[in-house]
Amino acid sequence: MDRMQQVVGQARAAFNSGRSRALEFRMQQLKALKQMVQEKEKIILAAIRADLHKSEPNAYCHEILSLLGELALAMDKLKSWAAPQPVKKNLLTMRDEAYVFPEPLGVVLIIGAWNYPFALIIQPLIGAIAAGNAVVVKPSEISWNTSQLLADLLPQYLDQELYPVVTGGVSETTELLTQRFDHILYTGNSAVGKIVMAAAAKYLTPVTLELGGKSPCYIDTDCDLAVACRRITWGKYMNCGQTCIAPDYILCNPSIQSSVVENIKAALQEFYGEDVKSSPDYERVINKHHFRRILGLMEGQMIAHGGEVDEASCFIAPTILTDVSPESKVMEEEIFGPVLPIVTVNNVDEAIEFINRREKPLALYVFSNSKKLIKRVISETSSGGVTGNDVIMHYLLSTLPFGGVGNSGMGAYHGKHSFETFSHHRSCLIKDLKMESTNKLRYPPGSLKKVNWAKFFLLKRFNQGRVGLVVLVLLGIVAALVLKMVYY
Repeated sequence: MDRMQQVVGQARAAFNSGRSRALEFRMQQLKALKQMVQEKEKIILAAIRADLHKSEPNAYCHEILSLLGELALAMDKLKSWAAPQPVKKNLLTMRDEAYVFPEPLGVVLIIGAWNYPFALIIQPLIGAIAAGNAVVVKPSEISWNTSQLLADLLPQYLDQELYPVVTGGVSETTELLTQRFDHILYTGNSAVGKIVMAAAAKYLTPVTLELGGKSPCYIDTDCDLAVACRRITWGKYMNCGQTCIAPDYILCNPSIQSSVVENIKAALQEFYGEDVKSSPDYERVINKHHFRRILGLMEGQMIAHGGEVDEASCFIAPTILTDVSPESKVMEEEIFGPVLPIVTVNNVDEAIEFINRREKPLALYVFSNSKKLIKRVISETSSGGVTGNDVIMHYLLSTLPFGGVGNSGMGAYHGKHSFETFSHHRSCLIKDLKMESTNKLRYPPGSLKKVNWAKFFLLKRFNQGRVGLVVLVLLGIVAALVLKMVYY
């Protein structure tokens, strides 16, 4: 038996033992995860810094703060999330017990990403544990320090059989994907997402794919540019542009392009000072491969600001490109770096048309004083999520599902949505062995009279108030008596 088969087999055996199903056990594991995050905060932040040159305050805000909120929510709501959910009934089932029961899927695989290497493992893990699953954890090998730390820490705090960590690169992940899972959540790019989906298809395994794409940002002429550009600058250049929902490019009227540039430059000065390279708040590109990839996207473009680079430290200054052609290389793929192209359009109609000609993005941003315009863009486009007059912030609201659509992914998680993603919603109907006369309707031989009674039972609708409920009960009793007299 090879290593991956052994790891997954052990996790399945542990799941089949039934211990992860108990709410008390799930709560204990969530509490242990919270304890790990709190007790090991310093070394977690140090690993993230080693991978991404991220300051301690930024790493805490980007990778730990939201997790503590997610853990608090899951522990507070777990009992109600896991409880059977009663459903409405019809005349035929009014005496029966009908409910939806959320049950764990089984053994789940979570494949994380390198740009937020801690949060993008732990956040879905919270939902998978809360739902009662076993989980095989695969951190990204690109963020090596955080990957090794997760492999070291998780077994110290969580059940080692139920929640194993697998490290390694492409070959290990490829081997892992040959195993049978009950759900796979992958965060990364579309090319690998297709590989994950193809591997999952062998076993009809459902997948949640958190991918990316080119998230557009439209700036209306009727807009407070200073505020808009400050918010865009924050979302674009945080984590050195390596955020899947960062604004990928700006769409605006040519008349405000220069003002947009000046306002972004002012915000950069405010955030990072004169010497961006020495700012503790400005991260680095993850490695030289991605450094060179981003430089290649900038070739032949008009640089309105930035452009300074240092390959030795993987530093690329916050860069703005103007008068960018829609057909240029930088507009062909997700940038995933600190380069912001500006494409000019004459109005919102052209912006909507431009967005709709391209793959559906993971996020879409609109800045305008007109909420009517913002809602028009929402209604006439499609994206994983939308934020009006800000960027990134929809990600931080746990009551909103986070996920893509089309080429930017499928499925969603965060908050209760994570619990639902990792649960099977089982339809349950419990009857008794009485009132057999009503079942004559479905037994042979058939007749027109039976069809008419079936229509009454199945198609009759009443209001949801108390009077409607009383009428429903009375009609059910009367109908049952009539059927008993007719068919017996």
